[in-house]
Amino acid sequence: MNFIDNPGKLHDSERHGFEKHGFEKHIKVEKVSRRSILKGLGITGGFVLAAPVMSRQALAYETGAGKMPHGVVVDPRVFVSVGADGIVTIIGHRSEMGTGVRTSLPLIVAEEMEADWSRVKVQQAHGDEVKFGNQDTDGSRSTRHYLIPMRQIGASARTMLEQAAAKRWGVPATEVKAVNHEIVHSASGRKLGFGELAADAAKESVPAIEGLKLKDPKDFRYLTKGQVGIVDLHDITTGKARYGADVRLPGMKYAVIARPPVTGGKLVSFDPDAALKVPGVEKVMKVQGWPWPSKFQPLGGVAVIARNTGAAIKGRNALKLVWDDGANAKYDSVAYRKELEEASRKPGLVVRQEGDADAALKGADKVIVGEYYIPHLAHVSMEPPVAVADVKGDKAEIWAPVQSPGGTRDDVAKTLGIPEGNVTVNVTLLGGGFGRKSKCDFALEAALLSKELGTPVKVQWTREDDIRNGFLHTVSAERIEAGLDKSGKVIAWRHRSVAPSIASTFAAGTLHQAPFEIGMGLADMPFEIANISCENPESAAHTRIGWFRSVSNIPRAFAVQSMVGEIAQATGRDQKDMLLELIGSPRIVKPNVKDLWNYGEPQDSYPIDTARLRKVVELVAEKGQWGRQVPKGHGLGIAVHRSFVSYIATIVEVAVDDKGKLTIPRVDTAIDCGTYVNPERIASQIEGAAIMGLSLAKYGEISFKEGKVQQKNFDDFQVVRIDESPAVTNVYIVPPGPDTPPSGVGEPGVPPFAPALMNAIFAATGKRIRSLPIGKQLEA
Repeated sequence: MNFIDNPGKLHDSERHGFEKHGFEKHIKVEKVSRRSILKGLGITGGFVLAAPVMSRQALAYETGAGKMPHGVVVDPRVFVSVGADGIVTIIGHRSEMGTGVRTSLPLIVAEEMEADWSRVKVQQAHGDEVKFGNQDTDGSRSTRHYLIPMRQIGASARTMLEQAAAKRWGVPATEVKAVNHEIVHSASGRKLGFGELAADAAKESVPAIEGLKLKDPKDFRYLTKGQVGIVDLHDITTGKARYGADVRLPGMKYAVIARPPVTGGKLVSFDPDAALKVPGVEKVMKVQGWPWPSKFQPLGGVAVIARNTGAAIKGRNALKLVWDDGANAKYDSVAYRKELEEASRKPGLVVRQEGDADAALKGADKVIVGEYYIPHLAHVSMEPPVAVADVKGDKAEIWAPVQSPGGTRDDVAKTLGIPEGNVTVNVTLLGGGFGRKSKCDFALEAALLSKELGTPVKVQWTREDDIRNGFLHTVSAERIEAGLDKSGKVIAWRHRSVAPSIASTFAAGTLHQAPFEIGMGLADMPFEIANISCENPESAAHTRIGWFRSVSNIPRAFAVQSMVGEIAQATGRDQKDMLLELIGSPRIVKPNVKDLWNYGEPQDSYPIDTARLRKVVELVAEKGQWGRQVPKGHGLGIAVHRSFVSYIATIVEVAVDDKGKLTIPRVDTAIDCGTYVNPERIASQIEGAAIMGLSLAKYGEISFKEGKVQQKNFDDFQVVRIDESPAVTNVYIVPPGPDTPPSGVGEPGVPPFAPALMNAIFAATGKRIRSLPIGKQLEA
């Protein structure tokens, strides 16, 4: 018999919508008591905020989980099923895109259950946040929000098994204990397997959260050990894994869509005749679009329906299309960069002010000015967006690689005008996500076409579609002025950050970044400087902008940590020593900022702690042998950044030959992500971040001319190949304290890489690169 209330085929996912989901919902962070949250919820099994993973206490600290839509469900009947054969099935309710979350969260449950991992099956949840709680796989928060809830689910299931065994034997529950998939009576040595007790255990009441006893960390078999591979590994490496493009339904049609080449443009006319002559093409039809900005709604355009995707692509190529490019037809990257840089040289909206930066800069002995630029970037996950939809009457079923299944379900229901309960969203594996697949426009397109055609439809985006019609990372101009006194001490800091906001995707007329963007490396800058001014001048968006791995931390870390290198050079200081001097004394930083964004987490649980920031710098300097002798043409660079409430420092060793060819012999990274589950996955994410960080720094640029994206594929939006990747990447994890909450891992590794690389290039060549990508700037 099962613990689970409705066993059967299940799936999974996540959400990122601006109005209801994702970290942008938590622009205002308030401390909420556990009692007040519990009072407003009627969820079987309870609702919890979290406790330290390495502690046996039940409710020691709060996280932002309670503020996420639908909160956290802690009920073993929802997440755990035990079969008569002893097989334990655990539901993974987050989306798997390479982070290992579909393994890590069920592993936590299995650990607390005392289940044998070799007898555990992981099943993907479908999109249903009322049942499973929040499913957003974004913001590097799955583990930090669900570590303790998953432990509590496992502990509840274990307790129910123990109680069932005690009743069968007629002994006190205190005399029985779960040990490796069995319940053991300590006095007599009797044993019963989980399967033998499943039916009786299912009749037990779910124990109260407050009375649960979590395992002693010394007894962990799986957590923190790094010895469990991801459950999908074999299927991924042998080609058996099921991604969105692998879904096949009887009678399914295949579609590609010609979308407006300029954001906000609309279709004037189209001639389908040539397309209909392509073998396999069956139909050409207009696709409904929404005026920009419109959240994640489709751009509209013309769909070519065919018997296979190849025929649909050929048919689309043959279309004769006339577009009205609209208000963004003159968007030009070169001209817009000049606008941003001019704006950065003038006063803007003050988002943080301490002391008097203007006066201190005027009275400084020396002022160092750095202007930094990062262009738009595309996600280019290896798997382009794809979705299959089957809409019949007032019911819809979706199969797609979405990061936000609950958000997708909600948006599909609203777009089709049907009840949300009539929408099923099945989550496939994601071949990379990076924030792109938190926007469900591709699933909405498939749903609209399926409704119109009355048959299942797969909408496949090509790489060109992905680059030219996706949601881009914002373009950014950053200007920092640092004032120094006669001794070389920094006494003033003014940082102006100019970048169109993600909020522009949801609301017309947005000219300033949202508080959640301002809190990513600008207003939360941790340096111990007496006079600080952080400003956000106006900038308008001319294309769709969305979440990207680490979001605004990328340009902010690039600017701030590059400036540290510039100050070190100007004052004849060592980079690392200068960095530690600017971080200053170990302390909790409380910036003078109203409603400071803290990644949705309470400041009490996740303060800005410079002791931890200093620690990762010191650790990476020790392990990475900072200051070691390197060959001619080599250089070392260092950078540190706090993001997603984790602390991470990186040293990059660079080699530049006499022709400007760049190679990376070694990367060392130290991360303090608090309490962790699987160190193998942490290392994997940091290694991936080094490769992605190098790709973005070396090649990453999306440019516009006459409103159109100029890049189309990997030939002109390159990513580093295997022979360009860092030869060695070392990862060092700071051991957590006993009560240190878990924090983010998936995103924090990216921001410090580019500035560490630029500081290393300067050390090797004397060239200071302030504009990305590097491109040909190193060529002799």
